[in-house]
Amino acid sequence: MQSIQALKNAVLVLGKHHESLSQLPDEALVSVAAVIKRNLHTKSSLLQGTISPKQKEALTAFVQQPVAAQSYAPASGQIFGILKQMKETFETNLSQSQKDELAAQDAFNQLKTAKLAEIAATKKGIDMKSIELAETDEKCAQSKENLADTRDALSADQKFLLDLKEKCRMSDKEMEERTKARQSEIAAVGEAISILTEDEARDTFSKTLGFVQVNAVLNIEKKSRREAVQILKSAAEKSGNKMLLALAASAGLDAFTKVIAAIDEMVTDIKQQLKDDVKHKDYCTAEFAENEKTTMIATDEKSDLEAKIEDLKATIDTLTKDLDAKAAEISEMQVQVKRASEDREMENKEFQQTVADQRATQQILTKALNRLKDVYGFVQTSASSKQEPGAAAPPPPPGFSDYKKNQGAGGVLGMMEGIITDAKVMETEAIQAEQDSQSAYESFVKNTNDSIASAQKAIINMKESKAKAEESLTQADEDLKATMSELEQLAAYAADLHKSCDFTLKNFDVRQAGMQQEIEALAQAKSVLSGADFS
Repeated sequence: MQSIQALKNAVLVLGKHHESLSQLPDEALVSVAAVIKRNLHTKSSLLQGTISPKQKEALTAFVQQPVAAQSYAPASGQIFGILKQMKETFETNLSQSQKDELAAQDAFNQLKTAKLAEIAATKKGIDMKSIELAETDEKCAQSKENLADTRDALSADQKFLLDLKEKCRMSDKEMEERTKARQSEIAAVGEAISILTEDEARDTFSKTLGFVQVNAVLNIEKKSRREAVQILKSAAEKSGNKMLLALAASAGLDAFTKVIAAIDEMVTDIKQQLKDDVKHKDYCTAEFAENEKTTMIATDEKSDLEAKIEDLKATIDTLTKDLDAKAAEISEMQVQVKRASEDREMENKEFQQTVADQRATQQILTKALNRLKDVYGFVQTSASSKQEPGAAAPPPPPGFSDYKKNQGAGGVLGMMEGIITDAKVMETEAIQAEQDSQSAYESFVKNTNDSIASAQKAIINMKESKAKAEESLTQADEDLKATMSELEQLAAYAADLHKSCDFTLKNFDVRQAGMQQEIEALAQAKSVLSGADFS
């Protein structure tokens, strides 16, 4: 923009004196020459394809021509046209630079938007992880509460089991005492019947009672036989026991001794059956309770394993997605480092070229300046010295005092020194910019490498966690299969128990009552046969 403004001013100055450069004032001519000189050095790369070598030669000849020299007086049209062409080229370059700047700004905004989106996504991921952590903590607390409740329930069940065992022990003891008393009673009655029904006792009764009494006894025996048969038939009809019916028929035909022996044997069998039913009922009750308890525990374990498997699958899925995201993040950072390295390499090449160009410019201009100082240094010295008012004029220099060629040497030398100073400043700025760019590049690479190392470490940790979760998942699947197999075995065993125990458990009281009635009927029939009268 400074070059365009300077060229505008130069074109404006030349436009006022378009016919010839000789009409320009010296100050304007120096200003135009300085503008052309500066742009020829600083914009040489831009002007390389804009002006022809002949035009450049004309400009070089113009800027090297001392002020007020009459030996070079070309028409201003060519210089005027070249300056307008340079101005148009610079304006075009400025427009292109502004477009490039807008494109770079747009690219920066897009990159910033993308990075902000990545930051927002990462923050969202952090929030989701925090929510997941809170849910996991809540699950852990709930599981601990469930564990405490289960332990309390287990303690209560164990206490109930102890009380039940104590009650069962007392019932068994009471049952044993009652059975012992009943057996003693039955044994005593049986022994008494045996004593009364022995042949020796009957002979004794026959001898002591006489003929009339014997007939009475025989009548009583017939009556007792009929009553016993009736009792046995009635008991057989109630219970449906064919053995009782056969025994009733035998009682009507056989002797008392055989019938009573059969009754005793049948009583013994029924009592044994009573004991077997009680034992079988206790066995069935205990086995059903144990099966139900084991099934409940296995069912709870199955539910816990299924919940654990679901959690492990969710964890593995989350870790897999996080691993993919981290791998993509590392790849993206590596691409950014590579791009930054390529950009840094290009910037360094430009820096090397710029410094080389500026140092070459300084070397050339310094050499030219020193050469010109050898020739025009005295002009500057005399021009810079001041005379006091009223002082005598210094003596004229010897020879060639009217040579007008040196009047513009001071401006040319000053312009060259200004160009050298500008080149040094540009070199210093380029070096500082290079150092800043290098520092920024090194900082970016270091931070990116740290981020990559952190991401790689996170990947290692997540892989370890994933491996542990997969191992736990495999173990949980095996445990679940074992639990399902155990539940199937328990169900099959429960079905077998139902086949074996349902009839006994359902009809236990009825069967017990029926067998007790049979025992009582047999005892009554036996008593009748032994001479008891129940009429």
